[in-house]
Parts: sequence; structure tokens; C-alpha cells
Amino acid sequence: MKYFNNRSSLRAGVFLLLTVIAFLITGLNAAEAYQKKAADTVSSSDVQFTSIPTAADSMAARKKHQDSIKKAKTIVKAAKLAKEKPKSLWAIFIAGLLGGFTAVILPCIYPLLPLTVSFFTKKSGSRAKGILQSVIYGLSIIVIYVFLGMLISILFGSDALNALATNGVFNIFFFLLLVVFGISFLGAFEITLPSSLANKLDANADKGGLTGIFFMASTLVVVSFSCTGPIIGTLLVDAASKGDRLGPAVGMFGFSLALALPFTIFALFPSMLKSLPKSGGWLNSVKVVLGFLELAFALKFLSNVDLAYHWNWFDREIFLSLWIAIGLLMGLYLIGKIKFSHDSDVPYLSIPRTFLSIIVFAFVIYMIPGLWGAPLKSISAFLPPIATQDFDLSPVPGGTGLADVKQSSIKVKKYDDGNYDRIKTRGLDAWYDYDQALQVSKELHKPVFVDFTGFNCVNCRKMEANIWSDKRVFAHLRNDFILLQLVVDDKKDLDPKEQFTSDYSGKRITTLGGKWSDLEASRFNSNSQPFYVMLDSDGNMLTDKSGNVIPPSPADYNADSYLKFLDSGIAAYKNKQ
Repeated sequence: MKYFNNRSSLRAGVFLLLTVIAFLITGLNAAEAYQKKAADTVSSSDVQFTSIPTAADSMAARKKHQDSIKKAKTIVKAAKLAKEKPKSLWAIFIAGLLGGFTAVILPCIYPLLPLTVSFFTKKSGSRAKGILQSVIYGLSIIVIYVFLGMLISILFGSDALNALATNGVFNIFFFLLLVVFGISFLGAFEITLPSSLANKLDANADKGGLTGIFFMASTLVVVSFSCTGPIIGTLLVDAASKGDRLGPAVGMFGFSLALALPFTIFALFPSMLKSLPKSGGWLNSVKVVLGFLELAFALKFLSNVDLAYHWNWFDREIFLSLWIAIGLLMGLYLIGKIKFSHDSDVPYLSIPRTFLSIIVFAFVIYMIPGLWGAPLKSISAFLPPIATQDFDLSPVPGGTGLADVKQSSIKVKKYDDGNYDRIKTRGLDAWYDYDQALQVSKELHKPVFVDFTGFNCVNCRKMEANIWSDKRVFAHLRNDFILLQLVVDDKKDLDPKEQFTSDYSGKRITTLGGKWSDLEASRFNSNSQPFYVMLDSDGNMLTDKSGNVIPPSPADYNADSYLKFLDSGIAAYKNKQ
């Protein structure tokens, strides 16, 4: 293979580095701009009007209402910018980074580290050229993976990814996909790309120069797919479930960066290769442990389908029982009590195995009380709602009685036909129809607390388990508000008379969840959950003494901060009376 042999090669390498950086920056911006383009051309009005005596009055009323909604959207947007932090993309990046570092110590990649680094340092002619070639090799890996992520980002926007996250067919597909990945990592078979593809890339790698190095990186990506494929698949599934338009690209950047760093670092400091542990049976043990984790992660997607389509058979205790069983098998595997046909014997426990075994068994013990209703707050976001628990001994935060015994004249709650029993919070009396909630608010003289939530909303479950369980917060929600829960991913079909075409998106709204999702997007300019809004009895956003609208709140995991939000709404409503 031919490589760099003059100064022009160095300049070419620097030029490639600058090109890659520009590609990453402009590419991500282009993906984001592509997704925003359609949203900039739709109407923001979703208001129906009753007949008014004159056309002039009708136009004036319509303009006034549109101005009101526009003002509300501006306030909501400002509030979101002030309160929300870019945690989701950072979380996806870190997950990708961890996935990449994990991939490095798998059997398909780890043995290639010394071989590849030695090739660049010994065959290039000089240490400087070897370092430059290694850097370009690492950058090529990043370009390949980020291009894959960007392609997914461009093809699927945040709306489409969010729809995927709640779509039954795709959740079943993700569940089966992760089960297959898990079984593959346990050693039943290997997932590989066609060998002809690897052979073609390897042949192109012999061309030398920048092109040759790029094809060398492509060959690594292909031949290591049996190890990296499950990790990449899991990462992309996780990014899709978060619904962020740049999630896949950011995840792939984190993954490829972690994968490329060792090749570059060891090229800079070749002597460090001597300190690397030798390849052996421990590499396969890493794969098996990841296989157990893939199986555990797959159950979350099965739970999503069960909740959204009201199958009502995958309850919390069943979910926990499966996780406990998987954890026990993983712990027994780590201490050598069980092994698979391709595993090496474990004559003694190493220190890493010992500590990892302690962590796994401790986690299993932690989960066991959850079978009797323990909240398990640290993992509550990933579990089915506690309302699905058949046997629950946990106490209600504020007791079971209601402080205000006055009841509404409405005796039958619309849409409350048992579908929401699995996400109800014990002790709270929730409504599920916007108009009914406003009527109850007028009768009981309480503000409306709108909770835009979802069956598959991880952060919603986390808020309910960690913040709503606070006695002060719980007391406010129970006694001082009319709680309105609008489930945006409910797949229940609307009555044909209630179906409509959205003025906001132009789409035909045929499901109950679509109705509430359209309401959240058209009126409050948001499509994230949870999303909390406080309204008066006429459906207007509450204002403080100075006339400033109290902005909605996204997920807020600080109980004191969330309590101040609720207090401000109660005070604003009382001032208006």
C-alpha cells in the first residue's frame, strides 16, 4: 500500500481535516434546516369560531384570537428557552461515547488496535507520517458513522422520530431487533454484512493515499459490524425514541469519536500498546454481558406497545420479574457459575469481575421490593406505571381521602373507559377531556392543571414517581387544581364526527392522542412531554398581579422549583376571582 512521501501529503491531510470539520458543522445545520422548512410554512391557528352578526366583527374577533394565540406561543417559546437545557442531545452524545468505548473492547475491534497502529507507525516511513495517517484514519471513521447518522436525521424529522417512538409496529420491530442483537451477543450466531462488500473495500484500500486510508476505515466498519451492529442499532433506537432531529447524527458522532480515539492515541504514544491486556476469553465475556443488557433493554419497547394499545398484560411486576431474572443470570455468569459453549473457564474471579458482580447482585436485590409496590425511583422512568401493579403495598403520599368533598355535576368522564387506569396516580382525580375540565373548573372554582403526557413518556413517569409523590406537590394537585391529563400517544380512534383536519399541520386527525398532540402544538408551540400548563376556567393562561402570563413548565426534577410553579398558578387564580 502506498502512502504519503512528500510535503504535499501533509498539506492534503490538513486540508482533509478542515474539510471534515466544515462537513460536520454545515451538515448538521443543513439537517436541522431541512426539518424546519416545512414547519415554517404552516398556519399556527387551530381555533373554531361561532357565527357572529357581521363579517367585520367576525374578522376582528378572529384577528384578536389569533393575536392572543401568537402572544401565548411567544411566551411559551421564551419560557422553554429559559427553563430547558440541551440535556437530550448531550445524553445521546454521551450514550454514543460509552457505546463506542464499549465497542473498542469487543473481539472484533480490540485485536485490531495493535495491528493497525503498528501498520501506520512502521510502514509509513516516519513517525510524523504515521501519526498523520492515523489521524486521517480516525477522522475517516468519524465521517462514515456521522454520515449514517445525518442520513437518518435528514430522512426522519423530530415529528417522524417521535411518531416512531409511539408506533406499535415499530416498537414491536425494535423489540424483536434488540432480542436478535442480544441473542447474537450471547453467541448463538453472528450478524455480519456480505463478505463481498468487505472484499471490495479492502481492494480499494490498496490504492494508497487519502483514498486508501478512507477505504481502510470503511473496511474496519464493515468487518467489525458483528460487534458494533447491535450497539449502533440500540443507539439509533434510543435516539429515535427521544425524537430529536439531530439525535442519530449526534449519537453516531459520539460513537465514532470513541472508536477512533484509541487508534489515534496509540499512534501518538506507541509504547502504551505494551500496557494493553492481551486478547482472551474476557473479550467474549464483555459480549455476553452486553447480550444480557440488550435483552433487558428490549423489554421497554414491548411495554410501550402494551400501554399504547391497551393490551393490559405486561404489568409492572412482570417487567420487574424479567429484569430480576436477567440480572441473576448475568451475576451468575460473571462469577462463573454458568457459561456458554464458546466461553473459557473462569478458574478465579478477577477484581473487575468481582466488583461488577457486586453491582449486578445489588441491583437485583434493589428491584425485588418493587414486586410489592416499592417506588424504585432511580429506575421508575423505565418501568411500566405503578398503576399497572396488581399488588401494591406502597402508601398514597397524602392519604386516600379528598379534602374537598364537593363534586361536579358531570357524572360520566369522557374518554375514561378504563384505558387510563394503567397511568393513573393513586389519590388523584384526573379528567381526560378539555371541555369537561373547563366546566368542572367553573363549578368548583379551581384552576385547570393541564398535563400533556403519554403512555410511553419516560420523563412523565419519572416526574410522577419523583416529584408528584412529594407530599406538598401531591396536596396541591389533589386539592387545589382540576387535573386534566391529555395523553398524546393514545391510539384510540376518534368518533367520525370528532375527526378533523388540523389547521396547524394540515393532517387529518383521527385518533384521540392526535387531537391532544395537535392542541399542544398549535396553541402552545410544543411537542414534548411532559408539558404542564395552568389555565383559568375560560381556558386562558393564568397571569400574575403584573399581568404577566405564567409560562408552562417542562419536566422539572426539583421539587421546590416545581412547587413554586404550582403556587404561582394558585395565587394567580385567586387574584382573578
